[in-house]
Amino acid sequence: MLGVVAGTCIGYLVRVDREPTALPPLSQPSVVQAKGAAPEPLSAAQDRKVKVDGDLRKLLLKKPRGAREGLVGAGEDGWMDLADYAETYKYPAGAFRSLTVDNEFRRAAVTDWREGSTFSVEIRLVQFREEEKGTEAADEASGGNYYAITPDNYATKSWPIPGTGDGMACAHCRPETSYGVSLYSAEAHAWRGDVEMQVWIYGTKPIPKVKVLDLANRQMKQL
Repeated sequence: MLGVVAGTCIGYLVRVDREPTALPPLSQPSVVQAKGAAPEPLSAAQDRKVKVDGDLRKLLLKKPRGAREGLVGAGEDGWMDLADYAETYKYPAGAFRSLTVDNEFRRAAVTDWREGSTFSVEIRLVQFREEEKGTEAADEASGGNYYAITPDNYATKSWPIPGTGDGMACAHCRPETSYGVSLYSAEAHAWRGDVEMQVWIYGTKPIPKVKVLDLANRQMKQL
């Protein structure tokens, strides 16, 4: 035991006689800030957040030259409130609750027109708050796509909308006859950020693929 104690004491004395070990200083040389002008902020046209938080109606496609007023009626001055939008569903009361609680509906802009005697077009841009899940627009668009992409639905032809991820367009091959006339329809659903796009086309003849895809592509470019 005396040997152990003596060795400990000697080791302590040796450490006391040594120069203190130098440690790196806590402070470091300041980094020189880069010189030059800061990048210019994005313009309103380039900043998508500014664009979609503005007047949503301005992002809708313009009516073609010579087009007539649509059959559906483009909401109140181009807007659809929650009640009007819920009325477009098969079960409006349930849709109203779902859009309010689950999907965080914010607003919807709409335009429609007629071309010649064949086509009636309606386009909606539906915006969601996306404060809870952050996927409300995608969920709504995907729900609209369900009928179009069902493999067993041989009465419908569907195509992806280029550059939109899961966006889909479809044309229904069988006409709706409950209104006393054979009415064909086509539709397109896609989203970008918190905005869902819906395109609806009606006519007395089958809607060509090129028609629905062209409208969907041009409308998505506006977003």
